[in-house]
Amino acid sequence: MPLLLSIALLIILLITAVVIGGVLLSTQPYRGPQSDHFDGKRFKNPSRVSAKGFDDVLKYMLRRQPDQWQRETLSPSFDGNLTDVPDGALQYTFVNHSTFLMQYGGVNLLTDPIWSERCSPFQFMGPRRMRAPGLELTDLPPIHLVLITHNHYDHLDKGTITHLVKSHDPDFVVPLGVADLISRWGGRVIGELDWYDAIDYRGLTVTATPCNHFSSRGILDRNTSLWCGYTLSTDQLSVYYAGDTGYSSVFQEIGRRLGPFDLSFIPIGAYKPEWFMQPIHISPAQAVQVHSDVGSRRSVAMHFGTFPLADDNRETALTAFAQALSESDVSSDHFRVPREGEVVRLDTHGRDA
Repeated sequence: MPLLLSIALLIILLITAVVIGGVLLSTQPYRGPQSDHFDGKRFKNPSRVSAKGFDDVLKYMLRRQPDQWQRETLSPSFDGNLTDVPDGALQYTFVNHSTFLMQYGGVNLLTDPIWSERCSPFQFMGPRRMRAPGLELTDLPPIHLVLITHNHYDHLDKGTITHLVKSHDPDFVVPLGVADLISRWGGRVIGELDWYDAIDYRGLTVTATPCNHFSSRGILDRNTSLWCGYTLSTDQLSVYYAGDTGYSSVFQEIGRRLGPFDLSFIPIGAYKPEWFMQPIHISPAQAVQVHSDVGSRRSVAMHFGTFPLADDNRETALTAFAQALSESDVSSDHFRVPREGEVVRLDTHGRDA
């Protein structure tokens, strides 16, 4: 067989495999009533600005100038007590990426948990973990609740979810269209929420908040499930977890409706190149603006330095974040960068306990 024909057949086979895999990975679309951000088939951003399409994706891939990443084989290094949290105190532990263990009022909850080596449908390919989690799965206290913001692989990781279901049997709160997948993996969904829907959980009010992003796990399910952030509130405490998001005036709306917040968790990474990422990921400077928009007393950076998801590496994101803070009236005491494994305990007003 001529060499060119062999190469052409190989390319055709690879493309066919990718297409078939993309179809098989696609999730069941959400079916429900239409709204101002759901047309009956697909969800829309509050900004009405969508993630870039195929032409821009191709342009991005051809023009990429990614920073170099250095893989660091750090050992889990949490430095606090995960079992005896005083009444009235909020404790959080940074795992890495967007995964936090939060503990309050006897409730232990995880946000967008991922402990896998890669954020991918396959563990032999895809973005690889560059820094170890701050604590091992086996170090977790009993997990009662898991919050999922959307179905991307770096936020909804099958290996981690199935482990948590088997070892902890937690409850799950998810955005519209994500319950089917969690249920198929054996999880128990107690709330499938639209933006501003709320559910009470053991004294906590959990509210889904709007953000600017998109969803998909395959090639046929783009924007057929919702994406969100969350607030956690009691009479004494208000916490905001922004999820994955681009910037818009929606944060001022969240601040008016649900703020101010004692503590917020806000992404700062995977933002370059900005012409491509801006609809779906905020820059470090925009993260500082979100802190102000929502009226946060203290904020914590997340979504940086773990997986190479864009052209910025850990150092680029942290340098830009430090520069943004220096050019604002927000101090590093009020918007801090957490250390993997660090355990921080706060009182109900977001002050060190």
